Amino acid sequence: MEAARQYNVHEAKTHLSRILEQVATGQEVIISKAGEPVAKVVPLRPKVRRTGRGSLAGRIHIADDFDELPDDIADAFGVR
Repeated sequence: MEAARQYNVHEAKTHLSRILEQVATGQEVIISKAGEPVAKVVPLRPKVRRTGRGSLAGRIHIADDFDELPDDIADAFGVR
């Protein structure tokens, strides 16, 4: 893995657009103040594409007695 490019604060302010382009391509950038690293600019994770409600329709089955507790478990929880 390639080492992260490092900019001092002045360079970072001057070249912010360039830094953001680098980060958008997956690179990490370090920002330093007086030669000491103080921040890391990293790409955001891509958003998860959700298919919406009902995306598991027809792929799972819930038994008709799903909400019914067996007697011994109901007794243990004091539900009966």
